[in-house]
Amino acid sequence: MKRFVQVAAIAAALLLGGCNDNTGSSVVPPPVALNADAMGVFCGMNLVEHSGPKGQIITASRIDPYWFSSARDAVAFTLMPDQPRDIRAIYVSDMARAPSWDQPGESNWVDARKAFFVIESRKRSGMGAAETVPFGTRDAADAFVAANGGRVVTFEAIPPDYVLGSDLPTVGDNQQPPDTRMN
Repeated sequence: MKRFVQVAAIAAALLLGGCNDNTGSSVVPPPVALNADAMGVFCGMNLVEHSGPKGQIITASRIDPYWFSSARDAVAFTLMPDQPRDIRAIYVSDMARAPSWDQPGESNWVDARKAFFVIESRKRSGMGAAETVPFGTRDAADAFVAANGGRVVTFEAIPPDYVLGSDLPTVGDNQQPPDTRMN
């Protein structure tokens, strides 16, 4: 009986060890294709119903990705102290490969840490807030700036106040709603 308990304990340790990735593996999980079931973490709304770039974050402790209705929200999630820290991958829509601003694409994801982001442009997120517009190449980001204003930054250089601050537009009698169409 003692031998059985020892064998069972070793087997349990091996099984649990196999489920827990403590190997320091640098294998990054691939992005998940955007689908009709993707609901935004912060807004609880269906992502395909909103224009502009999207985001997804894959963590070690969750099977499905956290979905974001804007790339800005995905960046903000990484800065919030009360959110999970076991992030394995952060993906954002590569807007250079997007069919349009209204259809940012299902599978044109780029690693957020390698992307170039345009901030402070005239383009607004699908929810009307300032957006961090991601691109897979610097040339594409520069072309977007030429057409829409703003400046190009890397993921690490996005100012925390830009993504965590409140920037919802106020549409008054003399103001027009923000432009959400991609040139």
